[in-house]
Amino acid sequence: MDLVKELDKDIVEAMKAKDSVRLATLRGVKGAMKLQSIDHKKEINDELLIEVVSKEIKTRNESIKEFEKGNRQDLIDKTRVEIEILNKYLPEQLTQEEILEIIEQAFTEVNPSGMKDMGKIMGIVTPRVKGRADMGMISSLIREKLNS
Repeated sequence: MDLVKELDKDIVEAMKAKDSVRLATLRGVKGAMKLQSIDHKKEINDELLIEVVSKEIKTRNESIKEFEKGNRQDLIDKTRVEIEILNKYLPEQLTQEEILEIIEQAFTEVNPSGMKDMGKIMGIVTPRVKGRADMGMISSLIREKLNS
């Protein structure tokens, strides 16, 4: 099923169920998606939805870290619920082994000589893992491998 249509359907269901947290979260994603579409002249499609949802989850994970510093368990719980809602719209995440295998393939293709080849490797790895893995983690794994 088309993820964008599923998002719209879920918004209607959340309204009917009077689920305010779910409704606000999904409307936020839809709004961010429309904004991204207008700002970058992109078509609203599943790829854009996945991109927006990934950014929203990353933002919420950063928020959780800040809430932990402030000892705000109520906000941590609410944010975790929102992340759970958003995860439904992401493709299945890659395992650590799959990620390392993709990175290894990129290293074989590029045969890097140092940190200056980081961009080349990221250019190969990014399209293969986009939306299915945390790019910060990918970047640190590549950096670690380049330094060893």
